[in-house]
Amino acid sequence: MSGLASPVGAAEPVAAPVRKSSVLEQVLVLGRRSLLRVLRSPAQLIFPVVFPMMLFAVNASGLGAATKLPGFPTDHYRDFALAVPFMQGALFVAISAGTDLARDIETGFLSRLSMTPMWGPALLAGQLGGAFVVGLVQSVVYVAIGLAVGVGFQSGPAGVLVLIALSTLIAVGFAGIGALLALRFGTGEAVQGFFPLLFVGVFLSSSSLPRDLIQTDWFRTVATYNPVSYLIEGVRSLIITGWDAQALALGFGIAAVIAVVALGASTVALRGRLGRS
Repeated sequence: MSGLASPVGAAEPVAAPVRKSSVLEQVLVLGRRSLLRVLRSPAQLIFPVVFPMMLFAVNASGLGAATKLPGFPTDHYRDFALAVPFMQGALFVAISAGTDLARDIETGFLSRLSMTPMWGPALLAGQLGGAFVVGLVQSVVYVAIGLAVGVGFQSGPAGVLVLIALSTLIAVGFAGIGALLALRFGTGEAVQGFFPLLFVGVFLSSSSLPRDLIQTDWFRTVATYNPVSYLIEGVRSLIITGWDAQALALGFGIAAVIAVVALGASTVALRGRLGRS
C-alpha cells in the first residue's frame, strides 16, 4: 500500500553517479557551438575576405609607382601589398569574436554557464574555436587569390604553409583581444567601437611602404614601434623575400605574445565576470 514505510532491510534506490565532463569535452562542445554560429552567419566568413581583397585590388593598382623607388623590395606592388589583407582579416576576426561573446553576455548565456561546472578557460577556448576556423579559411583564400593574380611566393609551397600558420596565429591573437574587450565592456557596440582604433594601428605601420623608405620622420618612428609592422613583415617575407629568419622570428614571436597576453587577460576578465554573475 502507498504511504507505508519500506520493509526493514530493503535496499534504498541509489542515484546513478553524474559523470563530470573533461576539460577537452567542454572545449569541443563550446567550440562546436562557436563554429556552428559562424557557419550560420555567412557574413562572418564572406566579409572578412571580400573587404580586404577589395582594398588589396585598389592598392595594388593605385600604388604601383612605389616600386620605382630605389630599394623597393619587389617589382610588383601586388606582391608587397598581399600581406596587408592577412592583417585586416585578423581585425575582422577580432571584432566578430568579441561581438559573439558580448552577445552571450547580453543574452545571459554566460550567466547560465556560471551555474554549471564549466571550467572558465575551456569556455574561452571554445568560444575562440570559430575565430580559428575563420582565420584559417580566410588565409587559404588570400593565398589562392594571390596565386590567381600572379603573386610569386618566394618561399615555395612550404613557405605557404608557414604563412597560413602565422596568419592563423595572428587571427587567434586578435580574437583574444576581441574577447577581452567583450568581457571588459559587455556589449557588442563597445567592441565594434574599437574597430577604427585597430584599423588605425594597421595604417600606422609598414603596410604601404617599407619602413626604411618612409620619409616622414614621425610616421617612420611610429611604424618602427608598432608591433603590427613586424606581423605584416613576417607574412611579407614569405612572399617577396623567401626564408628571412629575423622577420619570421619577430612575426611569430610578437603574434605569440599577443595571443598569450590577450588570452591570459581574457581569462582573468572572464573569472571576474563569472564571479559577478
